Amino acid sequence: MTDQERKKSGQPRILVAGAGSIGCFVGGMLARGVQDVTLLVRPYMVEEIAIQGILLTDFGGMDEALPPDSVTLVTDPAGLAEADIILVTVKSGATAAIADQIAEHAPKEAVVVSLQNGTQNAHVLRDRLQGWDVRAGMVPFNVVAMGGGRFHRGTSGDIMIEKGPGHVARKLSVNGLDVHEVKYMEPVQWGKLLINLNNALNALSDLPLRHQIMDMRWRRLMADQMKEALVVLEAAGIETTNPVTQAVPMRLVPRILRLPTWAFRGVAKAMLAIDPTARSSMWEDLSKGRHTEVDELQGVIVGLARQHGIPAPINERVLNLIREAEAANAGAPGLRPDQIRGT
Repeated sequence: MTDQERKKSGQPRILVAGAGSIGCFVGGMLARGVQDVTLLVRPYMVEEIAIQGILLTDFGGMDEALPPDSVTLVTDPAGLAEADIILVTVKSGATAAIADQIAEHAPKEAVVVSLQNGTQNAHVLRDRLQGWDVRAGMVPFNVVAMGGGRFHRGTSGDIMIEKGPGHVARKLSVNGLDVHEVKYMEPVQWGKLLINLNNALNALSDLPLRHQIMDMRWRRLMADQMKEALVVLEAAGIETTNPVTQAVPMRLVPRILRLPTWAFRGVAKAMLAIDPTARSSMWEDLSKGRHTEVDELQGVIVGLARQHGIPAPINERVLNLIREAEAANAGAPGLRPDQIRGT
C-alpha cells in the first residue's frame, strides 16, 4: 500500500516502541490483522524475527506464523518519524529514555499509548511530551517469549486505553485482539497492579500460573498480599477497578482467592482463562537474568505503606526476595509459600 492509498483508507502507521514479549505479540497481532506495523527492537530481535518470522500462539489454540516481511523492523529511533500511533511497551525504567526519543524523532501529531505495567508511566511520558496526545493503557494478558520468534499469550483479557479523540481503540482492534477505551484509567491501572502483585509470587514459586493458582496455600498468600495492599491504597485514597471484570470489586478478590479449590475453580473459570504453561513476566525476567519490575509493583505498595505508617510485611518480604533473586542471577528460586512468609 502506497502512502497515498494508506492515507485515503485511514489506516495508521503503528510503531511499537520497545518490542519485547508484549510488544512483539501485540505488534504481531496487529500485523496479522493487516495493519501497517513497525517494531522498534534491539538488534538480536531483528535477527531472530528476520530469520524465523513471528509465531503467535495462545491459550485458545491459536497457532499462526507470520512471515518476516509482515512487519517492519528497525533498531534506530529515527524510525519513529513515520508513526501515527506509538505503542510504548518498554520496561518502566526505560520510559523516560523512550519519551526523549519520541520527542526527538516522532511527529507531534502521533498518539502515544503506554501499554506498560505500573501506574506512573503515562505521567512520565506526559511530563516529557508536553502538548502530545499521551494515553494510559492496560494489557491484562500475559505473554512469554518462547524463543525462535514465538510469542505465547497465556491468559485472557482485552486491552484498555484512555479515552480520547480519533477512535484509536477502534484502529487498534483486530481479530483476536480487542481494545476498548475507558474514561478513567487510573483505577483500572491500580487494579491491574494489585493483580500483578502475583507476578513476583509466581516468579519465586517457579511454577506455571495455573498450578500455582490452583494450590490453596499459594492463593492464601496471594490473598494476604493483596489484602495488605488494599489497606495501603485505601489509606492513600486510591481507588481501584477490577481490570478483568467490573462485576467483582477488587476488595472481594482476596475473599474469592480464599475459597476452597473446588469452589474457586468454578469462579476462576468464568473470570480468567489461563494456559497450563503460562508463567508471569517476572518469572521470565529472572530466568533470563534481566532486571524485574518489582519496584513498580511491590515497591510502590511498600513505599506508600511507609509514607502512611502502615505495615506491609508480606509485600516488603516479597520485594526483598525478588531483589535477592536478581542479585543471585540464578533464575527463579522455587520457594514455598511458607518460605516466602518467613515462617
